[in-house]
Amino acid sequence: MTDRPTTTTDAGIVAPSDEFSQSVGPNGPLLLQDHYVIQKMAQFNRERVPERVVHAKGGAAHGVLKITEDVSQYTKADLFQPGRETPMFLRFSTVAGELGFPDTVRDPRGFAIKFYTREGNYDLVGNNTPIFFIRDPSQFSDFIHSQKRRADTHLHDHDMQWDFWTGTPASAHQVTFLMSDRGTPKTWRNMNGFGSHTFMWINRGGEKFWVKYHFKTDQGIENFTGSEAAAMTAEDRDYHIRDLHEAIKSGNHPSWTLEMQIMPFEAAADYRFNPFDLTKVWPHGDYPAIPIGTMTLNRNPDNYFAEVEQAAFEPANFVPGIAASPDKMLQGRLFSYPDTHRHRIGTNYLQLPVNRPAVPVHSYNKDGAMRYDNPGDPVYAPNTYGGPVADPSPFADESYGVTGEIVRSAYRLHAEDDDFGQPGTLYREVLSETDREHLAANIVDHMTSDGPVGDALRPKVIEYWTNVDPDLGARVSKGVNGS
Repeated sequence: MTDRPTTTTDAGIVAPSDEFSQSVGPNGPLLLQDHYVIQKMAQFNRERVPERVVHAKGGAAHGVLKITEDVSQYTKADLFQPGRETPMFLRFSTVAGELGFPDTVRDPRGFAIKFYTREGNYDLVGNNTPIFFIRDPSQFSDFIHSQKRRADTHLHDHDMQWDFWTGTPASAHQVTFLMSDRGTPKTWRNMNGFGSHTFMWINRGGEKFWVKYHFKTDQGIENFTGSEAAAMTAEDRDYHIRDLHEAIKSGNHPSWTLEMQIMPFEAAADYRFNPFDLTKVWPHGDYPAIPIGTMTLNRNPDNYFAEVEQAAFEPANFVPGIAASPDKMLQGRLFSYPDTHRHRIGTNYLQLPVNRPAVPVHSYNKDGAMRYDNPGDPVYAPNTYGGPVADPSPFADESYGVTGEIVRSAYRLHAEDDDFGQPGTLYREVLSETDREHLAANIVDHMTSDGPVGDALRPKVIEYWTNVDPDLGARVSKGVNGS
């Protein structure tokens, strides 16, 4: 349309892009000078007080991660050394709904873990899906807005959701997963968890590897059908919270096997698709998942607000031996998560018991609301009065070279960097015929109920699913149009 206004910053300046953050080359890290994406994320983080903007409703438990295999050839991180047992805290959540939302609605589930390691806190912020809807943080606030409530009616609107999804082909893999029965897990105990992003591991010799985390439920995968999930919203809105609490209270401690996919550092450059793209999975035929340990939840929180509501997870909390990758969504989250915690909980949120590391803290940060543990003099660095001194040596091998022009761009295309290939494979080769039937039925139900998709948008939605697989597009078309 030629009469559409131009996007601007909040200062009225023409926005440089609605989709792409500024990076060093198409595959390189993002730049702090990209004030527009920082403005979008910072503004988004401050939209609601005090409820989380996303992942508002959830439950959590304490537990332990025990490493049973030797992966020291891949990482020097202390928590992953053979036999190590590390206390941890895991928060499950729904993504789009508010605090009072039913637990069993169709939605991704958050799977955020805080490990209280001997080297400080290590946080892994993931979901029950190995992929996500978008690959660039510039789109994150827009994506969440499309899943929330309309500004005029304050109602959820599926037309709004499908408008965003069909306008963002990168979403197809995650939406296929979401519309399958895995979008309505029976319990948190009966679903897998994923770190989703690609991360870097570094061993003691300085060798680097790219890795992905998979937490496979030892209870087995169990899902509700769409109708069963809907029925449970009326029977028990807090079903998942209640199930986890009662299971642990009764001594039925849920557990997950931690499996790792590990890619040699050099293999990323010419892999068949961009391995840092959050909308893609690494096929297990290329990089098999290696079991390395078990995570068990064995203790309920004593106080929901103090522990679950005030838990603050930060993807930027890396211990030596673990580092970030060029995944653009991960790069954006490194800033966004701690920024929203400072706003939502307070400047000194890391002093709260649930967030406080299990090791001494020696920091030059001081004062601010609710601080009760100031470091004392000296309060600056460098100094000659016995204050703490930074040690760069544990992080010396995290660096890697990047080159390229400063651009706003999608990832540079590898041979298989299309948006519909992997969701098509999921439909044809992973899902059973029953799963495919349920997927099509769930899509049709979602399109035709509770703020249905309008007539003008329906052909675009059918085209979206036809691009995933012609058979799926035909099933959706028949369900929506009767032909």
